[in-house]
Amino acid sequence: MAKKKKTSNKTIHFAITFLLMVTGVYYFGLNYVPQKWYETQQMMPNQVEAYYQNQWCTADFGRKEAILWDMTRVDCLTKDYAIEFDFAKKWAESIGQALYYSKLTGKAPAVVLILTAPTDYKYVKRVERLDNGIKIFLVKAY
Repeated sequence: MAKKKKTSNKTIHFAITFLLMVTGVYYFGLNYVPQKWYETQQMMPNQVEAYYQNQWCTADFGRKEAILWDMTRVDCLTKDYAIEFDFAKKWAESIGQALYYSKLTGKAPAVVLILTAPTDYKYVKRVERLDNGIKIFLVKAY
């Protein structure tokens, strides 16, 4: 009798361990975004959005706060991109603005997502899931 109970306990432990491992792999698979796929710059944490915009969009790279015909302002207008800067938590807003600026300027849409914590990569994953041709740049500010 004792042998049967010992085997049963091993089976239960194995099943629980297996389920925990599978759930962990599934969870991290949904949230992980490889950093090497995106151009990432490390910058000082706890700054306002304009700080990151000024550091990233230099005069030789693009034009900051470019005013369009309808009086909207593109955060950074380059030769190829209409770029919107925003903190990662405001990912949806940045996408809408980038697409709008792209339509008005004829340039490709791009967003610079400012990451303030390692958990902000989940927002990058959300932009990826849209798969609508938006170029993603990252600012690591943590």
